[in-house]
Amino acid sequence: MRKVVIFSAPSGAGKSTIVRHLLQQDLGLAFSISATSRRPRGDEQDGKEYYFLSEAAFQEQVDRGAFLEWEEVYPGCRYGTLRSEVERIWAEGKSVLFDIDVIGGLNLKKIFGRQALAVFIEPPSVEILYERLVGRGTDTPEKIRERIDKANYEMGFAGRFDTIVINDQLEDALVDAEQKVRKFLAV
Repeated sequence: MRKVVIFSAPSGAGKSTIVRHLLQQDLGLAFSISATSRRPRGDEQDGKEYYFLSEAAFQEQVDRGAFLEWEEVYPGCRYGTLRSEVERIWAEGKSVLFDIDVIGGLNLKKIFGRQALAVFIEPPSVEILYERLVGRGTDTPEKIRERIDKANYEMGFAGRFDTIVINDQLEDALVDAEQKVRKFLAV
């Protein structure tokens, strides 16, 4: 059976760190690169972290039906999962690994059902999440407040995922996530 593994979390909870760890293990996973209408941050590269599209190009892909799912995650900032990414990874004989926002993760779980393991990465607290976002140094105070408000909302969806990994101590979270993924892929 073709499988997908979905990692979702509020911004700053550590899902990208966990996903990078899983990609370094011998699990037969490949990363699904999402498309976004936002501009690159830091040293992000088109086709590596995301496919960076203009708003018009993003809308063109929506109109063509190129997305499995998409949404406006923040005002004026859309993200989506391209069908072509999933098809590419499955053609390589690998399982798809998603690093995606919470609502997008739930949408993918609806699409893939039992083919999917949906994992919610939970920060130990909103206060620690705030500290992590400030520590990144990539967002304005207003953007951090927006992310914290959204995180409070997203935490309410944790129970709709197949499993939760609490990222309090990173090493423990890495082990927990890897064990859960290995078990799912072995079935």
